[in-house]
Order: sequence, then structure tokens, then C-alpha cells
Amino acid sequence: MTDQARQTQRGRWRRRGRRIVTGVNVLTAVLLAFVLFVMVNFLAGRHYVRWDISSTDYYRLSERTDRLIASLPADVEVVAFFRRSHPLFRDVNNVLKEYEYAASRHSPRRLHVQRVDPDRDLADARRLKQEYDLAEADTVLFACEGRTRHVPAEKIADYRVELKDGRAVRRRENFRGEQVFSSAIQSVIASRRPRVYILTGHGERAVDDFSKSDGFSRMARAMVHDNMELLPLRLTKDEGVPQDASALVIAGPEQPFTGSELDMLDRYLSKSGRLLLMLDPGTESGLGPLLAKWGVRAGDDVVMGLTLTGRELIVSEYGDHPITRNFNNVTTLLYRPRSVWPGGDADLADPGLSDDRPHVTVLAATGESGWAERNPDQRPIRFDPETDRRGPIPVAVAVEKGAVSGIELEIKPTRLVVIGDSYFVSNGALESGVGGNTDFVLSAVNWLVEREALLAIGPKIPGELRLDMTRGQLQTAYLVIAGGFPLVIAVLGFAVWIRRRY
Repeated sequence: MTDQARQTQRGRWRRRGRRIVTGVNVLTAVLLAFVLFVMVNFLAGRHYVRWDISSTDYYRLSERTDRLIASLPADVEVVAFFRRSHPLFRDVNNVLKEYEYAASRHSPRRLHVQRVDPDRDLADARRLKQEYDLAEADTVLFACEGRTRHVPAEKIADYRVELKDGRAVRRRENFRGEQVFSSAIQSVIASRRPRVYILTGHGERAVDDFSKSDGFSRMARAMVHDNMELLPLRLTKDEGVPQDASALVIAGPEQPFTGSELDMLDRYLSKSGRLLLMLDPGTESGLGPLLAKWGVRAGDDVVMGLTLTGRELIVSEYGDHPITRNFNNVTTLLYRPRSVWPGGDADLADPGLSDDRPHVTVLAATGESGWAERNPDQRPIRFDPETDRRGPIPVAVAVEKGAVSGIELEIKPTRLVVIGDSYFVSNGALESGVGGNTDFVLSAVNWLVEREALLAIGPKIPGELRLDMTRGQLQTAYLVIAGGFPLVIAVLGFAVWIRRRY
């Protein structure tokens, strides 16, 4: 081999060696950059600072919720039992991330979130169903020291029904995630569950009645899931309403009360009692004099108004009261209720003692098109100006006596809620899927037991970006996006390839 050939070969090996060294250096640099990236990402995942740069603060938690999480007295377990296909899954998941972040900033960390997909995590789903009585998916569970509260999907957002092209379309009005989740947390950290007694002995709806039409089991289950303790109660000669009663519920009595029973109820209410009374039309319970004493009068009629089939009454107009304060977009269906009016013996009291008079507020009423029908057996039912009364007609009222505004006292006021129907919370009515019926009763009971746990947190309104374009403009935009942009990229790529090749 000549000297020139040897030099050429050595030069080739040197160039090859330099390429190998360069390649090793590049590979090492890439590996080091990857390791550095992983380390930085790991440290950032544990030690980070967050900024909310959104313009709507859609998921940002309020200061009230942050203070609530910081003051948790015990560990709170949160289980999001949600399907990924549910329309609210993304919002629920995002707001729970905010709760996790808020909990991580406080020591010790008291709030723990677990996510379970009922369609994928079958083992965890079976365990949750057995341990927490989770019968339905798309529910967020809150648990603390044996106390639980279930928040189903229908309570997390409000919807408005609109007619579009002849079809009823549900449109989401707002997102109440923080509102109901913080309320649930405050409920389960309370050391004592409200003890609610359900009266029996007069044909009332029973919590253990699972019949489809008249049963009360579904409503009772919703109250238990709302972290309430339900106990049956029969008034006896020796004992009246127990002293540990947070509230008393009388749901649809069919038989009249005796004089001694009325005296027991009167004594209970006079000692800062709390009563939810649901009276069906056409029944005589004998409670009229007791209601009149507290400023309420139940009408001997049937309320008619806006309806779908002629049997139910659609109620969407509510009074200004804590029970109905968040019912702006909630519809309640009552089933031919009786009217419930403010008025009674309390109206005859001395005006100088107005502070001690019962304060009666209308909770729900018909619109002006409704009326109180005195002859419901006529066919067809129609408004008779000589005997019937034109709307608005109240069908539910709330009574409070003894509350002094602006002064903190240990004396509890008496509270009473009267609704002119009990069938609207029966198993058959609730099976129709009208969430407003359950919300109405739960909100009423929570007000009775002074558990207004909404923390004054308002719902979040989803932002909308609307583009008003004609059909021709939409077609032009589609052609530019779907065809123009890819074509420009292809032409540029072809031009670069031509230039490098030639």
C-alpha cells in the first residue's frame, strides 16, 4: 500500500472517529438533557406555585372554602364516583384538583380525593357500593369518621329546558361544584348528625314503604345521604316529641289527630320546635287550629295552573327565603296540591307585639294564570270566578317566630314549613327524575335544623363564545381551515424539499 493510500485511509478513520465522538457527545447531551428534564419535572410536581390566569375564575375556590379546608378537625375522604363519559366529569375533576391543591398547602393534610370510574374500576366500585351504599353512578361521596354525604350529579349544575326545532333541549345554566362540595364537607365534619323524627300513626308516608306509588323510601334515602338520622315516632300519652329531636316531619296524614296529640305538637312548637308538615288536599287532619295559631291557613281546595298532563302543577316561582334562594332555575312538580295561605289567629295579635308574631313567608306559588279550584270533581276543570280564586296562589310557606335580627342569642326560634302536597316526594313522583322535588324538601329540612351550609358561595356561570356567521361564511371558514391551511403547509414543505435537492 502506498504512502498516499495509507494517509487517505488514516484520514478516513480520523473522520470516522470524529463522527463517532461527535455522536457519543450528542447522545450523552440528549441523555443528560432528558435526565435533567425528568428531575426538574419531578421537583416541580412536588414543589410548585400556581397562578390562575383565566379571565373567569371558573374553578378558583373562594376564601371561605380555603378557610374551611384549613380548619378541618379530622380527615375527610372524597370519592368521585363518576363516569368519564358524563358531561360534568371534566368540571368535577378540575374543581376537585383545586380542593386537593388547597389541602396540600395546609399541614397536616386533612382532605384526600379518590377517583373511581364505575365502568372501569369494577373492584373499587363494588367495595364502595357495599361500604357507602352507593347505588348510582355519577355521585361524589364525602365521608368523615363514619358520617357520609352523597352529592349526585343533578345537584352539581342547574339546567334550563328550551324548545329548539320542536324539541325540548336541556341547557346548562351554571356549575355549583364548589357550592355543594363545601356544603357537604361542612356537613360531614359536624360531630352530630341532625336527628329527624318521622311521625307515624295517622296514615302518614313511611320511610320503610318501598311501594312505587305511595312509598317514602326514596325521599328518606336522600335525607340519609344528606347526613341526617331518621327515626320513626308515634305520639303516646306519656311521651311527646323527644327532646333530642332536631326536627319533626309529618308527611301526608290521612286520619285526624286527637286532642292530646295536638297538645303535644303545640308544646313542642312552643319550645322552639321545628316542623315540616305536608298536607294533602281532601284530607282532614284536625291541624287547622294549630296552624292558625302560627299564622298559617290550609285551603279546602285544589290548586290548578301550568301543567303537562293536567294532574301535576309546575311551580317555578319562589319567594325570597333561605330555603328557595338558589331555586332560580329549579322546577318543582306538585300533584294537585291544596293552597297554603299566610293568615290565622296570629293576624289578630296586638300590633304592638309584632316582634313576637310569627313571620310567614310564601315559599312557592303559582303564576297569575293559576287558581284555587273549589270544585275539583267537575269535568272539565275550569276557572269559576264566583267560587274559585285567581292566582297567584301560594302552595308552601315558611314560619319563624322568636328570631331577633342583629342579636346573637342562645334562644332558638320556632320554625315551621307547610306544603300543600305530600305525593310530590313519593317514590312514584321522584322516579320521574324531577330533581326540584328532592331539593325542595332537603332545603326545607336543612333550614329547619339550622344547617344552611352553602357558605354564601355562588354558582359559576360557564363562559360562552358565540360566533354569529351566515351559512356562506361558515362554509368559507370550513374550506380555509380544513383545506387552505394544510395546502399552504404542503406547498412550503415541497418548496423546501426542492431547494435542498437542487
